[in-house]
Amino acid sequence: MRKLFSVLPLITALFAVSAVHAASPTQVEGTTTVDATTAKQLFDRGVPFVDVRGSSYKDGHIPGAVHLNWAGEFSKAKLAKVAKKKREVVIYCGGYTCNRSSNACKKAVSWGWKKVYYFRDGYPGWNAAGYPVEQ
Repeated sequence: MRKLFSVLPLITALFAVSAVHAASPTQVEGTTTVDATTAKQLFDRGVPFVDVRGSSYKDGHIPGAVHLNWAGEFSKAKLAKVAKKKREVVIYCGGYTCNRSSNACKKAVSWGWKKVYYFRDGYPGWNAAGYPVEQ
């Protein structure tokens, strides 16, 4: 019984960590989910990209992406400076284990954006595809 109580905090911590790193949704209502290939096509067309990650943005990001950290910087007014509501916009974060981009996409749709692309694979998917990055 004593051993059970000694591992109980470890088990609790593991469940907490796994909840934080749960997979992001594959689709977000009102958006179009895109893969790296489609994201690159949008990039080549000049569609603006919004990176909603935290400090990892400075370690590398998609060239020209506007950094609007989900935790405090992502707002309707700031998004409107990046893309008007009737224009296309790509939103991404740290890949399928990051929920920031799905949350930001939901928020953008609720604010009235109509052409939101949810780049679920995010920066890791872009980088793995060998596309250009900026630091």
